[in-house]
Amino acid sequence: MAQRVIHVGCGGWGAMWCHEFLPANVEDGTIEVVAAVDRNPDALENAREGLGLSEERCYTDVERAFAAHDAEFATLVVPPEARKPLVETALEHGLDLLTEKPIAPTLAEATEIAEMVADAGAKMAVTMSHRFDRDKVTLRSRLQNGEYGPLDYLVMRFTQRYRQRDEWVAGRPYEMEHPLLVEGGVHHLDLLASLADAKCERLYARTWNPEWSDFSGDSQVLVTMDFENGVHATYEGATTNAVALNGWENEYIRAECRDATLELDARELTVYPYDPEAEPRHNAEGPPEGKSIPLGDGEKWMNTWLIERFVQWRAGGEPMATRVERNLQSMALIEAAMRSSERDEPVQVQALLDRE
Repeated sequence: MAQRVIHVGCGGWGAMWCHEFLPANVEDGTIEVVAAVDRNPDALENAREGLGLSEERCYTDVERAFAAHDAEFATLVVPPEARKPLVETALEHGLDLLTEKPIAPTLAEATEIAEMVADAGAKMAVTMSHRFDRDKVTLRSRLQNGEYGPLDYLVMRFTQRYRQRDEWVAGRPYEMEHPLLVEGGVHHLDLLASLADAKCERLYARTWNPEWSDFSGDSQVLVTMDFENGVHATYEGATTNAVALNGWENEYIRAECRDATLELDARELTVYPYDPEAEPRHNAEGPPEGKSIPLGDGEKWMNTWLIERFVQWRAGGEPMATRVERNLQSMALIEAAMRSSERDEPVQVQALLDRE
């Protein structure tokens, strides 16, 4: 039986939920969207068009929507600073929650939200969509099945050209203190941790903003990460480069294992096996011939898949890897990166979490 959901946040990224992520799960009977909410009446047109909701099922007041409909959970696609009061209201109405990232503006507030959810005996998960994209899922499965031996280190690149105001997300990130970390790094550092298959122990970050940037806060970042299982990682994130080499969903990731190098570049995954009999390539102009790895099969990916997984968890299935208490790790990575850059020193990530 389809689970009943109230969707909150229909403008901006919420429009994608109304037109793509939710409809795919409505069509196959996974969910039934019983109402939609947005403070901006114009944004509710996305719910009417994408979800086929009548005027009577579209609200500008979340309290009225929650009180009027017998729903089982809510999806929250609102800015992080608006999330805590919505979580409180949803919990008061006995709703579970599936929300966009990050949980909250700060690790302290995210921890408060996780405690509220636990005290209510509710379920809450966060849509870390990049971790559940088709190419990244394929890479992770190849790393974790052991066929290439132990993982040594990871390299990740995300580079965009968003120098001019309004080139990225309708201008909102241009006023943030750490736009790249909050909007991009929250996905990318989380993804590296999932590929390493361990908690991050130590993180060092440098962030800055070039003089040619229209951002108010730091738009470039370099990060090194040390994980509890001995794996290491480096991350290059940039939003004010001359060109975009690896943008959203097309990130570059290289995984160095004992028995092979795996390279993911613009959604193409290639493996270069170690050959102990091969001649050294002292003057190599490029990599040796590799083997293409087909991406995994599946009808749903990213947020569309995460909605289905949340429904399955609510129905008694396996707890989600991105449930709120686990996702505090992702929040801690961003907080650690901000603190590391501000203080120009490494941060012990798990100690940071323990203090919160």
